[in-house]
Amino acid sequence: MPDLLLELRSEEIPARLQRKAAGDLKKLVTDALVEAGLSYEGAREYWTPRRLTLDIRGLTARSADVREEKKGPRTDANEKAIEGFLRGAGLSSVSEAQIQSDPKKGDFYIAIISKPGRAAEEIISDVMPGIIRDFPWPKPMRWGAASAQPGSLRWVRPLQSIVCTFGTEHEETVVIPFSIDGIVASNVTYGHRFHAPGAITVKRFGDYIASLEKAKVILDGERRKDIILHDARDVAFANGLELVEDEGLLEEVSGLVEWPQVLMGSFEEDYLSIPAEIIRLTIKTNQKCFVTRPVGGDALSNKFILVSNIEASDGGKEIIHGNGKVVRARLSDALHFWKRDQGDLPDLETLEASAKKFGLDLKKPLDQRMAKLDALGVTFHAKLGTQGERVERIRAMAAKVAFPLGADYKLVDRAVVLAKADLRTEAVGEFPELQGVMGRKYAALQGEDAVVATAIEEHYKPQGPSDQLPQDKVAITVALADKLDTLIGFWAVDEKPTGSKDPFALRRAALGVIRILLERRVRLTLLPRITSHMGRIDTDIGKAVDDNDLSRQFDLLSFFHDRLKVYLRDQGARYDLIDSVLTPETDDLLMVARRVEALTAFITSEDGKNLLVGTKRATQILAAEEKKGTVVADGVSENLFRLDAEKQLFAAITKASAEASAAVEKEDFRSAMEALSKLRAPVDSFFNDVLVNDEDAAIRANRLALLRLIREATGTVADFSKISG
Repeated sequence: MPDLLLELRSEEIPARLQRKAAGDLKKLVTDALVEAGLSYEGAREYWTPRRLTLDIRGLTARSADVREEKKGPRTDANEKAIEGFLRGAGLSSVSEAQIQSDPKKGDFYIAIISKPGRAAEEIISDVMPGIIRDFPWPKPMRWGAASAQPGSLRWVRPLQSIVCTFGTEHEETVVIPFSIDGIVASNVTYGHRFHAPGAITVKRFGDYIASLEKAKVILDGERRKDIILHDARDVAFANGLELVEDEGLLEEVSGLVEWPQVLMGSFEEDYLSIPAEIIRLTIKTNQKCFVTRPVGGDALSNKFILVSNIEASDGGKEIIHGNGKVVRARLSDALHFWKRDQGDLPDLETLEASAKKFGLDLKKPLDQRMAKLDALGVTFHAKLGTQGERVERIRAMAAKVAFPLGADYKLVDRAVVLAKADLRTEAVGEFPELQGVMGRKYAALQGEDAVVATAIEEHYKPQGPSDQLPQDKVAITVALADKLDTLIGFWAVDEKPTGSKDPFALRRAALGVIRILLERRVRLTLLPRITSHMGRIDTDIGKAVDDNDLSRQFDLLSFFHDRLKVYLRDQGARYDLIDSVLTPETDDLLMVARRVEALTAFITSEDGKNLLVGTKRATQILAAEEKKGTVVADGVSENLFRLDAEKQLFAAITKASAEASAAVEKEDFRSAMEALSKLRAPVDSFFNDVLVNDEDAAIRANRLALLRLIREATGTVADFSKISG
């Protein structure tokens, strides 16, 4: 079966777009071919800074013939209906249609439409121009003389050539003929733009990839990454150092080079007085270089690793020199930021009101920055006021969280007051991703308690499903207060996520709250805090309290429930077990997780499985009778028992309910399950020996009341009717 080789070569594609673009190309092409009736055995995409390549193996040479029946109107239908049918079916007259009889509905016209298969070359030639013209680049550009024409080609960077060959492994390949804006598909590509810019004629993928490598182009992005990583490790090791690895930077750098050459540069050791995080970001952001450290050490060395796209004749000396000049200039700026942030601001007298409001000491640099943040009225969000107002709200929320956690409130309050101060530092202004990190360093430098300094950094955590959680009670308190204020605030002003859009990362914030509560075993009732804090926000922003506030509060609680379900399912919990313990009013999320954990263990045991069957049977019978209006006794009367099975079940329920309720009161859900498991045998006996719908109305009502007791007893831990099985 034939293979298809496709290459789209352009000027340099931004590294951040390459992997996705190659995947988009694969999907667009394979989807179009399949839709046209072709099939294939396998497809793989490749990318370099200057090309997207697709290798499709085992493509069928021709699409199958298609025979389709199209049903039309009745033969006695009006002329317009028949004309519309003929037009839609591509028939010129009713004589070309067939008539099909239906004993009930009469005679209908049927069109038999036959579509002969098409050669793969024809299909590829048809679909490719549209795929290229409509390719989903985020910010495509036009270029050249053709750009003045309406509908001219738009591409991420000027498209230069197209390779499109088709054929079997052992036969001569052909070029699929198509063109777009004067660029004609061919079998000619080009190598490295400096080392081997000449034309290369290719036939199929095997010789294509080999020819490119001879022309100093490594097509496989994963292989380029591997070369860079291992060569960087080796160069560092040869100098008595180890590479500080960075997967994101590695991905980016592999998208900047077609022929990676790893070199080592250096800078003056004096710059090592700058925090390692700043050095690393300065070198990474400005020069796309890696940093190194002594083997087994934490501090950085003054050597960095750079990756060039040129195999220089001087061994890379000029490249190293040029990169070193830029790195030193950027580190000089960073050192200036670092020193400035530790000095006094020039206008301290204007900050006294803000200092008084937050209890700040204007002799301390970080306190000055917090006062400045407030005094400037820096906006947090147009509808939610300033950063200073937000810090005040977080203080209020932290006060409500600190007590349940047993955190020292004075330390909590100090951490909250300084948590956002580094937003006014020059280091964070240059590198926003260092917020929190720099706050911790500056707090430590001005003598803050270590717990406070740590909380300033860790209150942003976790920032994803695999990120570390804050450790100390103070940090946990500030992290929860910050995230809860964010969520409640955006709900208060109706700025919640919609569909896939979540510009304020509120899903991440909710997951952060859930992870802290569950993984740090924190007991916290959410609804009272949501209610009071939303009221405070309404007051702050001058919003009148209205009937929608209660709706918003429960909507936010429901949002937490949705995130909790996702989290617990990711942990392996069954969705039906989660639903069985979660009610719209449930706001103690740790208790939900503990109930689900105990219920999971119980429901997989033999007693649990059998009790589930019995309970569901009881619930279904009771629900059916209640729906019919059958009388159910208000309470169970022992005088109406006629069989031992009734007496035994009543005694078992009375005992199990008391034990389960006591266990739930103590939040010992496993013991509650064990108490309920004792109902298994009496429930089984009851359904084996007792006819619920007795002819005597009083006995029937009494037995239905027994079933209600089963439902109520199991309901102390879960709604068994929602559990499948």
